[in-house]
Amino acid sequence: MRLEVQADNVVKRFGERELFSIQRLHLGEGERLHLSGENGAGKTTLMKILAGLDRPCEGQVRITPKARRWWSDRIHPAVIYLHQTPYLFAGSVEDNVSYGLKLRRCASEVRRKRTRDALTWARLDHLATQPAHSLSGGEKQRLALARAWILEPKLMFLDEPTANLDSHSVTTVAGLVEELVHTGTTVMISSHQENAVTALCTRRLSLAQGRLYETGFTDEAPYVQH
Repeated sequence: MRLEVQADNVVKRFGERELFSIQRLHLGEGERLHLSGENGAGKTTLMKILAGLDRPCEGQVRITPKARRWWSDRIHPAVIYLHQTPYLFAGSVEDNVSYGLKLRRCASEVRRKRTRDALTWARLDHLATQPAHSLSGGEKQRLALARAWILEPKLMFLDEPTANLDSHSVTTVAGLVEELVHTGTTVMISSHQENAVTALCTRRLSLAQGRLYETGFTDEAPYVQH
């Protein structure tokens, strides 16, 4: 079933300061969006609001279809947000990848198989038993992607996924993101850089002076009203 996000009249303030006011934003299935903007423009805050991790001061975000029997009415199990600096749990790479399936009480045999598949997908199978905190920056980013991939997301928000990565790591991350979008996952990428990852995007959005603008798109993509 298609998963879509509709944000209407979303306003975020901190005290008396209005960070942004967005009249309308629609995210459709399989879209690839590059969100740009200066530091402090509110890119991370906007993505967290869309992901259900933060609340707007005004307006609403609707995700359809709604999740059933989930512990939060705001956090959808098919929507995942990845921070610029991936949070790693104590333990091995394998432990980190399987963590989400443990929370969802997935059967141990199924969990082990899907964890192996995720490690292979992220090119981390040779590091399965290594402590997660011992990985390089690029490896940690791939671990974060594997931990998301295993949960079969329909929508992913990637916050500066290539910050401080070398060119080889950027290319590897781009390959994984490309595989995600080819399976129908909608991806929104916040990035200051233009590189192999942002080159995958077919919609270009810019958050500036509290407003969201469509700065360009390829293929067929809905228009952002602002």
